[in-house]
Amino acid sequence: MAFLLKYFNSDDYRRVFWALFVLTLVVMALGVGFRSPWPADEPRFVEVAREMVASGQWLFPARGGEFYPDKPPVFMWAIALCYFLLGNLKLAFLIPNALCGLVTVLLVFDLGARLWNVRTGRNAALLLMLVPQFLMQTKNAQIDAMVMCWITVGCYGLIRHFMTGPSWRWYFIGWAFMGLGVITKGVGFLPLLILLPLGFYAWKQKLYRDSWGWRALAGPVVMLAVIACWLVPMVLTVKAAGTPEHLAYMNNILFKQTGERYVNAWHHIKPWYFFVFSVIPWLWFPLPLLVIAYWKRVVAAIKADPRIIILLCWVALVVLFFSISPGKRNVYILPALPMAALAMAAALAGVGRCNWFEKLVSGLLWFLGAVVLAAGVLSFMHHPKLVKAMADYTEDLTGIGMMFISLGLAWLALLLWSRRQAALLRAGMVSILGWALVSTWGYSLLDDMRTPRSLMQHTAEVIGPEAELGLIDFKEQFILFSPVSITHFSYLAPNEQQERNAALWLNEGLAEGKQRFVLAPASIQLNCFDLGKGRDMGMAHRETWLLLGVDAMQGECPAPARLQRFFTATPGSWMH
Repeated sequence: MAFLLKYFNSDDYRRVFWALFVLTLVVMALGVGFRSPWPADEPRFVEVAREMVASGQWLFPARGGEFYPDKPPVFMWAIALCYFLLGNLKLAFLIPNALCGLVTVLLVFDLGARLWNVRTGRNAALLLMLVPQFLMQTKNAQIDAMVMCWITVGCYGLIRHFMTGPSWRWYFIGWAFMGLGVITKGVGFLPLLILLPLGFYAWKQKLYRDSWGWRALAGPVVMLAVIACWLVPMVLTVKAAGTPEHLAYMNNILFKQTGERYVNAWHHIKPWYFFVFSVIPWLWFPLPLLVIAYWKRVVAAIKADPRIIILLCWVALVVLFFSISPGKRNVYILPALPMAALAMAAALAGVGRCNWFEKLVSGLLWFLGAVVLAAGVLSFMHHPKLVKAMADYTEDLTGIGMMFISLGLAWLALLLWSRRQAALLRAGMVSILGWALVSTWGYSLLDDMRTPRSLMQHTAEVIGPEAELGLIDFKEQFILFSPVSITHFSYLAPNEQQERNAALWLNEGLAEGKQRFVLAPASIQLNCFDLGKGRDMGMAHRETWLLLGVDAMQGECPAPARLQRFFTATPGSWMH
């Protein structure tokens, strides 16, 4: 972090910087090592990273030995590197996003201190950490927190150059991290949108003109050079190998998962207003409520300070960019959040308390604390509705009830103790309390419920150490948590083709004198197997799983259209 401290020698800056550093690091580190990867996305990325370390093949991400073409490899590289260095996958997989969260908070603070003052930077950083979506993403192993970090660095570099510069070094660093963002999740170029309001103010009000010049044209070259560090070796390897699998990976990652996915999304279809009305109002709390409470001050600040409107214009452009695409998920607009928090902190610098805002937020905190306590009591008492709701995960709610009772009591006690403090400060304290308990006690309680570890261990005990296990219609966690070697028949193939390949694999094993079984969900429709002859292995992820042997096969199974078979040796060895 020396690059942030180099130009700020004031005691005030250093004191706030290190206080934020320690606070953020503690919050981000809470829960690391307390849980395993949880669905939906974490087991996929973690299994890819595990296979990178196990196989030594890092250029082409693979899950279960089959290429994973949906995302570029940078995020998986980060997890794999932590795993390689630490040797503990359970500890390693949450570290990359924790560090990205730490970097993002410190960049927002530093930018606020440089553009305005240390207090504004501090408020922006604390406001960012208060927003639910920020902590929810930085404390899990999804790709979005990392791309948010790279995009924030990109914005930081451009803003440092244009608003506090010229600083060509930071200008090119911003472009370099845009390239890193592109090979992390495609949308790393989003900081470029800030050039639109910057260009407008340079033309209309002659602001920041000294930062424009012919050298600026070299920025795209820097971004492309970073992208080429992955793209060129990948393309050359594909051309050299020339296999259908390599070509399919390249075409998918370069075309289907980028332009086609944006223009003609095939899942997560939402209306154009999804982010504005369904995401920002609650996942970006308290930012929308602050705008309503202090709207006169916000409007005045926007009119008086072009820096604020430039940041808000960029946030609006990012939201608009993702709103145009038919495919939408909550996390898509996460990269806009750090600059939104910075702009809001700057707009509200020095404001007094708004009485109705204070009462509303305080009342909401008391209400939520009471809800948590009530949920804990009902869980501890095994209320029938809660038992039914949790039946797919566990029948014993005693531990969960105790945790929620403890959290609810501590929550309400903290609110009572801090009743004279500002509402947002109290919200921050409650947030840290909640994450502290959930990320430790809660993770330990929920880990077995959120993973198929027990089911896969039971299956391994049933089939014995000499038998072989195949999977049909599965998710990556069933590979990641398997203590025995796994064969599957292409994650991307239709179930009909997976079934036919599985039947062929079982028949070959019978001819070779090998004992083989297939694990499949009970809800699947199969033509080559009689599910009634399957053995119940238990429930995982709201699905009953059946063990099918040769005796469960019925009639002649048609040959698969394409022979596909992928093998992974003892993937669950990391658990030991």
